[in-house]
Amino acid sequence: MNRQVQLKSRPSGIPQAENFQVVEAPMPEPGDGQVLVRNIYLSVEPAMRGWVGAVANYSEPVPIGGVMRSFAVGRVLASKHPDYAAGEYVTGLFGWQDHAVVDAATIQRKVPADGAPISTALGVLGINGLTAYFALLDIGQPKPGETVVVSTAAGAVGSSVGQIANIHGCRTVGITGGPDKVKLCRDAFGYEVAIDYRTADLDAQLAAACPKGIDIYYDNTGGAISDAVLKQLAVGARVVICGTASVSSWDPVPLGPRVERYILVKRARMQGFLIFDHVARYPEALKQLGEWIASGQLCYLEDVLEGLDQAPDSIAGLYRGDNLGKRLIRIAKDDGSAL
Repeated sequence: MNRQVQLKSRPSGIPQAENFQVVEAPMPEPGDGQVLVRNIYLSVEPAMRGWVGAVANYSEPVPIGGVMRSFAVGRVLASKHPDYAAGEYVTGLFGWQDHAVVDAATIQRKVPADGAPISTALGVLGINGLTAYFALLDIGQPKPGETVVVSTAAGAVGSSVGQIANIHGCRTVGITGGPDKVKLCRDAFGYEVAIDYRTADLDAQLAAACPKGIDIYYDNTGGAISDAVLKQLAVGARVVICGTASVSSWDPVPLGPRVERYILVKRARMQGFLIFDHVARYPEALKQLGEWIASGQLCYLEDVLEGLDQAPDSIAGLYRGDNLGKRLIRIAKDDGSAL
C-alpha cells in the first residue's frame, strides 16, 4: 500500500493538522513515459497555505481528497522512460506520499548521489535557494555597500538571501522572531544586524540600523513588518515581494497603509517574484549556489521531522515558528529503504 496525506477540509487561514488525513492507497504502477519514485524527503513551504486555499493564486488549489502538493526528492524504483533509470535520484512536485508515479516531463531534475546531501535539493539547492538567488539578483540587483533588509531572515529563503547579499558586498539587516533566531542570523548567516520583531520597536531599530535608508527590501511577510520597512526606503530602492506570510486571508483583501507615496517620493520599484518563471535558468543558479556552498560562503540549516505522520501539523508549525532552518519530513532512508 501507498501511504498518502490528503487534504480533508479547506482551512480558514493557516492549515492545521485536522485539515489533513493520512490514508492508504493502492501502490501505483508507472505507464509509458512515466517513472515510479520512492519519496525520501518531503518539503514543507509557507506557500502551501496558498496551495490549499479556496481561491486560486498562481496555481489551482489542491482538491479536497487530493494528495497534498509538495516538492519531494526520492529514488527511482521503476522507469518506463529512457531518460531515467532505477536507482537514480530525482526531485519534483511528487506530493506528500510514500510513492509517486509521475510523467517524466514533470521531474524537475536529477539529483547527484555523490554531491551535497540529497535533502539539499529541497532547500538551499532547491526552490528556496533558487528563489533567493533569482529574486535578489534579478530584481534586487545588489551593489557593494548597499543596505539589504530581509524579513523571515532565519528561514530557508531569507538565510540564503542574507548570505548572497553579503557575497555581493552589501550590509545586511535581518528581521526574525525570537532570540534563538536572532542569534542564528548573526552567528550562522552573517547578518550585521538582526532584529526581533516580536519585542523590538521596529521603527526605531530599523532607523538605527539603516541610517542612510534601505536600498533593497526582500519581503517574505507583508503586513506590519513591511509597513515599518517601507517608511525607511532610500532613493532608488528595490522591493522584492516574495511572500506574504503575515497575511492570514485574502478574502476579503486586507487593508493597510497606502504605500504609493513612499514609492513615489523615493522613486522606488516594487516587483513580485515567482520561482516558476525561471525554470530555464535553474542550471546557472545551481552551479553558482553549489560553488558557494563548497567554498563555505553559503551555509544552510535543516529542520527534519521523522515520518509521514508528522506532515499534517508541519505547515502550522512553520507559522508557529517551531523550526530552525529548512523544514523537511524524512519518510525513508537515503537509499530508499524503510526508516
